[in-house]
Formats: sequence, C-alpha cells, structure tokens
Amino acid sequence: MQVQKTNESKTITIYDIAKEAGVSAATVSRVLTNNANVRREKKEKILQIIEKYNFKPNALARGLADTKSRVIGIVVADIRNPYYSELFISCEKAAREAGYTVLMTNSLNQMELEESALEKLQEQRVEAIILLGGRVDDLVSNMDFVELVNQAMASTPVVITGKLDGTKCRMVRIDSMKAMEILMEYLLSLGHRRIALVGGSAKVLSTYEKLLCYKQILKQNSIPFDPELIAGEGGYDESSGYRLMGEMLDKGIVPTAVVAINDYAAAGVYHAIVERGYKIPEDISVVGYDNTFMTNLMIPRLTSVDYHYDEFGYRLVQTAIRAIEGQECELLQTVTPELVCRESCGPARER
Repeated sequence: MQVQKTNESKTITIYDIAKEAGVSAATVSRVLTNNANVRREKKEKILQIIEKYNFKPNALARGLADTKSRVIGIVVADIRNPYYSELFISCEKAAREAGYTVLMTNSLNQMELEESALEKLQEQRVEAIILLGGRVDDLVSNMDFVELVNQAMASTPVVITGKLDGTKCRMVRIDSMKAMEILMEYLLSLGHRRIALVGGSAKVLSTYEKLLCYKQILKQNSIPFDPELIAGEGGYDESSGYRLMGEMLDKGIVPTAVVAINDYAAAGVYHAIVERGYKIPEDISVVGYDNTFMTNLMIPRLTSVDYHYDEFGYRLVQTAIRAIEGQECELLQTVTPELVCRESCGPARER
C-alpha cells in the first residue's frame, strides 16, 4: 500500500485520495504510474489532491506494484447458470496448469456489480481479466462500460467471450450461427417443420444471431416463418423456460419440436410440456444448448450443443497469458460447437 504522512502526522493512502477524488484506488494508482488513459478531468482532480497532501509513493510500494501476481481475474455473469459453472471450472483448471491462480467474482448480470468487479480486480493486482458473459453479451455495447474497459486495458489485458465495440479486447467466442444451424438441420432431418424457439432475449448477441440463423434456415427450406413459435424476451433460467413454454401451449400453439435457449431453460420447458399432458419426444421433441451436467439429469436425457469446455477454457486462459507476456494473438477466435444426441428427439408427429 502506498502511504504518505502529512505535517499533522496523519497517514494518507491512495484509498484516502481515491475517496476524496470520488474514484477507485486503481484509478489513482494508474495516474501515479502514468500508464493509463484516465479522463482529463479525473486526472487533474487526482493530481490536485496528490499535491495537496504532498503524496509520494514510497520505494517499497513501487516495488510491490512491480511484482507479478500470477493471478487472473474472472468476472462471471451468473455462476448459478451451469454453462458459466462449466466454463469457469475449465478456466480455473487451465490457469492452474499454466502456473496461475484465478480470482472469481459474480456480477449477477448487473452492470453496477460488473463495473465494481473490474475496479476491484485491478486493485487486487490481477495480471489479466476474463469476462464471461455480462455486458460483453449485449447486442449493442454500452458506451459507459466500453470506456471503463478501455481504462482497465491501459494496464491490464482483457479477454471476453462476446464482443465490446469500441475496444480492442481479445475475443474467444462461440460460433452461435453454427450452433443453431446444426440443431435445425438435425430437427429437419427428423421431419420437423413446426419448430419453436423458447427463451432468451434478442438484445443478447448470441440469441440474436441464433434467431437470424433460424429464420434463414426456414427460408432455405421453404418453411414459412411463424412468429407465434418464437417465445423470446425472457430469461435464461428454468423459470423462464417454464413460463414461456406454458404460455405458448396454453394458447393452443403446439410445435413438433422446441429449441430451448440453453439447458437451464430446457428444464423448465420439460416441466411445462409434461405438466400439460404431452410426452417427450413422442409428442414434442426438445433440444438445447450448452451440454452441461443437466442434460443427463433430465428424463429423457436432453440432446444439446456442446462447446468443448476444456478447449474453450484453455483458449481463454492462454489468450490472457499471451496478452500478459506481450505476445501476438488473434483478436477473434471462435469455438466450434458440436451436437450431442440423446433421447429427447424423435420423428415429427403429424398434427
């Protein structure tokens, strides 16, 4: 910690300066080391306070600042979602094998918590930050968050699983269009034509891409698009899947197959279908995304798209390490999905 004593013998730390300036300690640290693109007005305010207290970082603090922590910070959108749990565990394993440890924080899909996590991870002197979901999943990037990430990147590399327009974050992304393509081709091969898409929000990049691909494939196969078979603008959890599927069936809209936005939502889709007297897959086939442990807990076991989590986590961590070491790295890498077939799908039943 950097400290300085005033003439009144009061110990001043960078945290005191940060509090008085209304910024984070990490921002003060970046101003002190001249290694960040801090906004002009903030920088001037911080420098005025530093001059006011005649604050100077001591040699010990500078030495500590130069020490490599070998820690990678990971911000997870919602660890309760099995997809994020699987991916985080893979990242942790890959980091450990590379001689790094990880520091995980959960943003609960709240921008305020995600912003706070970014600042706190920098205060903890992590060497890189990986963002699993959250704001990087937005179809339209939030400019306030973009600015915050750009400030962080001045001293700390950031790797993301989505996109963030206006930054040069390294991206390791799932090929969402391909994921929808292989599901639709599989269902079409089974004779399905009334295929519903349940869950998610078109404001999320991957969901938007899946919806686009869904419409394209219907058109390519001369199948009219029916908006009643789209139950979106919901969430990505079991309760959303249950509610949206239930509402569709209660309106008398009965598809022959359902694409659930993920395994988590598929659990709710199952519940709604069975509760209304339909059988899976005899009456309605169901497929999902993520291929988490939940697929084997459902009866019948769920057909789902897999993302090769070990490889996914390894690529995220290795990208972060290459950035730490100043090595060249592709700006965008894509993870190729693969369909894992189980018992939740069957031939289309005529209606």
